Amino acid sequence: MDNKGRIEWLRERLQQALPGRSAQERMVGRVVTMPLKVPDNARPSAVLCLLFPMNDELHVLLMKRREDNTAHSGQVSFPGGSFEATDADLRATALREAQEEVGIVSSEVDILGALTPLYIPVSNFNVYPYVGYANARPQYNLSQNEVSYTIEVPLDNLMHADRKTVTDVVSPAVRGVIRQVNAYKLEDGTIIWGATAMIISELEVLLSGLVT
Repeated sequence: MDNKGRIEWLRERLQQALPGRSAQERMVGRVVTMPLKVPDNARPSAVLCLLFPMNDELHVLLMKRREDNTAHSGQVSFPGGSFEATDADLRATALREAQEEVGIVSSEVDILGALTPLYIPVSNFNVYPYVGYANARPQYNLSQNEVSYTIEVPLDNLMHADRKTVTDVVSPAVRGVIRQVNAYKLEDGTIIWGATAMIISELEVLLSGLVT
């Protein structure tokens, strides 16, 4: 199946029942215990999992956050952030944050659907992930205060079994405490863990149903 066919398949699949938490938990990596329920004061937020073609392969966009002593300082993540009162909805939040952080032009993104929301105890964010598609590789304009650099990963490579590992991490939110977590490890050694890895894991489970 070509890239266009895969994207249309994914669009249709995202409208159906999602794998949900069981898929996310395959790559769980928390430094703070998950509460029994999402707190009432959890901050709604959204991220954009952007897919785009490059060299005839679908790629996924990630970014390395700057070291700023916040809960997710220095981590690999999707573009995203907190809902603001001026946002029409959380989908708009994901698009706005992607434009502010890495320069993705909102009008060039086709939102295919949403994945399962995920609560992050360490930062009290309730994250709504949206999957989007751009017809071409984006032209980036990075927020120097928030982003160190972007990471473009071939989707099939990211989903390969060899990319999964278990590793030790130290969270900026709980300094001095080493945790062993499930993670994705890119060919250059980059580690993707926490909520980002859990979101990728659900996408991976979805795509496992695609017959190419």
